[in-house]
Amino acid sequence: MGDLYALDFDGVLCDSCGESYASAAKAAKERWPKLFSDVDPSLKDWMVDQIGMVRPVLQSRYENLILLRLLLEMRDPSIRESSVAEGLTVEGIVENWSELKSLVLKEWGEDKDALIKVFGKVRDEWKDQDLETWTAANRLYPGVADALTLAASTIYIVTGKQSRFAEVILEKLAEVTLPPGRIIGDGSRSSRKIEVLKQLQEKPEHQGLKLHFVEDRLATLKKVIEVPELDGWNLYLGGWGYNTQKERDEAATIPRIQILQLSDLSNKLK
Repeated sequence: MGDLYALDFDGVLCDSCGESYASAAKAAKERWPKLFSDVDPSLKDWMVDQIGMVRPVLQSRYENLILLRLLLEMRDPSIRESSVAEGLTVEGIVENWSELKSLVLKEWGEDKDALIKVFGKVRDEWKDQDLETWTAANRLYPGVADALTLAASTIYIVTGKQSRFAEVILEKLAEVTLPPGRIIGDGSRSSRKIEVLKQLQEKPEHQGLKLHFVEDRLATLKKVIEVPELDGWNLYLGGWGYNTQKERDEAATIPRIQILQLSDLSNKLK
């Protein structure tokens, strides 16, 4: 009996925090030019690190734009317009992000839909005009390229990205090209991933294979558990991805979910 692995992309194979920062920085310069026209370049690495720590609680990509301005306010009291930046820590952001994002939008007098629009526009323009530098702003987790290259299992990638962008990242950063149809894009919502898992298990060529799903979002795995049709899938939380210690601790109490370490990925796929 062989194995089929359905792998999430961002947070399992690819760390896109650098790209998220760069897209947010470009959008911030357009939305708030006075605040972001002269940001100290030395802050970049710090901001990327903070985005990586907060990423597990971000629900939409445009929230990187809100986070970036809040981080700048935390470091520069002279530009503060929110009441929460003083004394705020990244741990506090993680614990209270849902409330914080609504509060600062109100205090900044900002419109959510406008931020979604400007972030999406700037990011799409970057990809359309200079796909090479956009690709380079992403990185693959250590060992991922070898794991995919040496994999004997049947591999599918289920991603919220358009499949062609995941394809380019793998080709440019890992020199990996999967067979046609193996990258299934625009699956960021749990409901979409559930439908993809159903489709994969029903394919005639997959009958008899052991089924495995590796995802970094605990909420998605819990949704899968709620679907009886998917009881045949072995579920793994990628412990290196966009999840918190609190989520990993919760996952450890759920019998259906195994916590996978990055160092184990290659052995699993063989």
